Amino acid sequence: MNTRIEKDSMGELAVPAEAFYAAQTQRAVNNFPISGQTMPEEFIRALLMVKSSAAAANIKLALISKDLGQAIIAAVHDLLNSVDLLQHFPVDIYQTGSGTSSNMNANEVIAHLATLKLGALVSANDHVNCGQSSNDVIPSTIHISAAIAVEKNLLPALAALQQTIEVKAQDLDSYVKTGRTHLMDAMPVRFSQSLMSWASQIELNIDLLRSIQPKLQLLAQGGTAVGTGINAHVDFADEFARQISSSTGLTFKAADNFFALIGTQDTAVALSGQLKTIAVSIMKIANDLRWMNSGPLAGLGEIELEALQPGSSIMPGKVNPVIPEAAAMVAAQVIGNDAAITIGGQSGNFELNVMLPMVAYNLLNSIKLLSNVSELLADKAIASFTVRADNLNKALARNPILVTALNPLIGYAKAAEIAKIAYKENRPIIEVAQENTELSRTELEKLLEPTKLTYGGL
Repeated sequence: MNTRIEKDSMGELAVPAEAFYAAQTQRAVNNFPISGQTMPEEFIRALLMVKSSAAAANIKLALISKDLGQAIIAAVHDLLNSVDLLQHFPVDIYQTGSGTSSNMNANEVIAHLATLKLGALVSANDHVNCGQSSNDVIPSTIHISAAIAVEKNLLPALAALQQTIEVKAQDLDSYVKTGRTHLMDAMPVRFSQSLMSWASQIELNIDLLRSIQPKLQLLAQGGTAVGTGINAHVDFADEFARQISSSTGLTFKAADNFFALIGTQDTAVALSGQLKTIAVSIMKIANDLRWMNSGPLAGLGEIELEALQPGSSIMPGKVNPVIPEAAAMVAAQVIGNDAAITIGGQSGNFELNVMLPMVAYNLLNSIKLLSNVSELLADKAIASFTVRADNLNKALARNPILVTALNPLIGYAKAAEIAKIAYKENRPIIEVAQENTELSRTELEKLLEPTKLTYGGL
């Protein structure tokens, strides 16, 4: 491999001749051969926007020349529009806990390109990193990248999932099925009632996500190394917030207290907790689908999911609920990510949290997974399943729990006695009730009509 010699404060180091980065990035590549995974593209893009917005703020505040600042902005523009962006950002996720390696990676790449554009030296530290520290850049990038991903990807995906469920519920309102508690037969419910429960879960998750957004859009930028704002212009934080808001279309603000946003990751932990709640909701929906689809002969067989692929390499004709299974695995991973983020949040030691890259990676991974699987669950499972009405009606007709509707007329004890006979003799509840009460067949048919029972009341 052809190399060139680059120099930093620790001395000289050989880097690949064609690389845009310099010595500090190469040291990180050498020091952290851990996972082979780099920071997510969403994070790198947000980091580049931080650098561009910082340059714009520094031009406005006369801290760097307009030509130099425009060269930095143009370099970022080129990077954001390149097809091979990530090749310039090879630093492993598991690196220095402040994310300094990723910050300097961005500084070096931008400085290299800006130097070519300006025809004069652009310094990674003095110019690209002007008024900044890794300690405020990386926490800000976590907030910015997560805020963009939530607004542009997760919220629309959840809204689409909710709408799909509501439309399906309306279509299936005429179908009545056996309700289940403890996985055991219970009073009947309309299919629409089961589905609208899912829709309400998703709606609540959307509301909770939106309640976190204002906190997510507060930034540490301007706090520099420890939160005091040393080496940053007094107006830098507010000007930066205006610039990044203009670039992203979201409203970001400088934090009232930089120390809190640099020394902790409480907002990321809170967001991750909400992502975990979404994962729990997704798991519930996925498992309901799997149970209702079970069979087709020996299970519940209430619905038939869209057949997407062969289900077995040895059993011909087998088809499995692959989308709900994938959704359940996503939910498990997001819950695991939350555990890692929670531990990461506990690593705020005095004026700096030192697990920032891991927190960023897992947070963005959870948002991406939930965004993608919500769309799949909506389009390839919920929108397309069909109801097996024959199985629904067969189970309803023989459900002894329907006798619950007679409690106000005959009492709990008598109703329990009738239910036990119906179970033991495997007979429809209406026949046993007719034999053991003074109620007529007409009265019983009216009282035990499943659809009526789904509306509640006495």
